[in-house]
Amino acid sequence: MRFFVVGDVSVDLIYFLERIPEPGEEIPAQRALMKPGGAGGTLAAHLASLGNKVYLASRVGNDPFRSVALSQLERVGVDLKYLQVDPEQTTSSVLILLVPGGERSMISAGGASRHLDAAEFKGRMLDQVDAVVLSAYAFVGGPQRQYAINVLDAARKRDLPIFADLGTGAVRAAGRELLDLLRGVPYLLMNQVELLTLTGAGSISEGLQRLAAFGLNTVVVKVGALGSIVVTPTRQELIEPYPLEEVVDTTGSGDAFTAAFAHAVLQGKDPFTAARLGNLAGSLAATAVGGQGRLVTEADLKQVH
Repeated sequence: MRFFVVGDVSVDLIYFLERIPEPGEEIPAQRALMKPGGAGGTLAAHLASLGNKVYLASRVGNDPFRSVALSQLERVGVDLKYLQVDPEQTTSSVLILLVPGGERSMISAGGASRHLDAAEFKGRMLDQVDAVVLSAYAFVGGPQRQYAINVLDAARKRDLPIFADLGTGAVRAAGRELLDLLRGVPYLLMNQVELLTLTGAGSISEGLQRLAAFGLNTVVVKVGALGSIVVTPTRQELIEPYPLEEVVDTTGSGDAFTAAFAHAVLQGKDPFTAARLGNLAGSLAATAVGGQGRLVTEADLKQVH
């Protein structure tokens, strides 16, 4: 299959800590790493690792971070002909404070990604693809927002499957406007916090009811250790997780889920089966450090029958 992905490409600066420091406090890190990341880059890397042709629309700086940010994408063969290079802005970066158990706190710097030039997108770029995958971070602001809106409009005109993946930072930054932008998107994926923040609901069931008013055909809510909830016009089901003995780093697990889900749907699988594969992909991604540290393969997905 052929996917067109829009989203950030960044460098993740990961610090392993015993705990998150208090304001004004300095604590030593157990170790520190620099890894490729960004929601768009991680989605594209997983989709390519699954054997798909992937075009990535993003923007990086002309700086040392650039080679790190693109290293995994180049290794798995993501097509970067729509990648833009910014002469002034630095490559996007995220500071990740990781504590035992895989939980994390993050500080992001949008950098070049937010300056993705919408004038360089042409609708015909979607004529040779089978689906579009959008990271909600692309709608946060700057020229990138208009680029993402233009891709969304072009995909709708071509009646392409659209997979929109939310993110906690994107939901908090863009707010309810995301619901209007993504109205009627065939596949909307998020976690529990994003659902409640986006809808202002007090429970998952209430949040799902509110989403129904926006013409969303299939909604997937990732609920961590409980698995995922899949809602279609005719059915709602909690899909069991694939628990692991040791979680190393949950960074990018949601992106791995979305990539495996989109891959499975394009293969003709129903959303419930696709979510089972997504649960497996998200679990596997958490067994290594960094959002792209453990990419999912087709052989991995064969564990699900």
